[in-house]
Amino acid sequence: MSAPKHAPASPSQPGPMKVLPKVIFMSRWLQVPLYLGLIIAQAVYVVLFLKEVWHLVTHAMTLDETNIMLVVLGLIDVVMISNLLIMVIVGGYETFVSRLGVEGHPDEPEWLDHVNAGVLKVKLSMALISISSIHLLKTFINPDQHTFHTVLWQVIIHVAFLVSALIMAWVDRLTTHTHPKHFHSETIAPQGALD
Repeated sequence: MSAPKHAPASPSQPGPMKVLPKVIFMSRWLQVPLYLGLIIAQAVYVVLFLKEVWHLVTHAMTLDETNIMLVVLGLIDVVMISNLLIMVIVGGYETFVSRLGVEGHPDEPEWLDHVNAGVLKVKLSMALISISSIHLLKTFINPDQHTFHTVLWQVIIHVAFLVSALIMAWVDRLTTHTHPKHFHSETIAPQGALD
């Protein structure tokens, strides 16, 4: 009589992890305080934004057009940094810690369903370029406040952001074309799953 064969483990029910891999895998939760800290930073930016709006409204009659434009650019700068924070918090948590479970939610961000470390890096670099552009525009609107040396370094840093973003986008495109199975899911959800 032959010994009973053990059925292979089902892919949907993985076996228990060993202690060291389990500790390493659970260490991703150490990032949660970092994301919570970024949420607090987001709240500080909201307070800063409201303070700047109040300053703009209360001094609207005494500010000239250039100063109003500088304040508005400052507000746009705060919004862009806030958007950058949201991308890092939501995208980073989803990529490196755990799934958010917002699939099918009407407010789910469009970019979240295909986010990975490469896409997140490209989006963050684009956000940094936008923020750098705002700072550069503020400098060009009021050039007398800055030395030539300062303006030159701002332009160099902006170009460096542009070049690094292009390189990251190219590397991400190259990687997704070289190993498409790692970046695109081949499973199609059943029709009833979206209802």
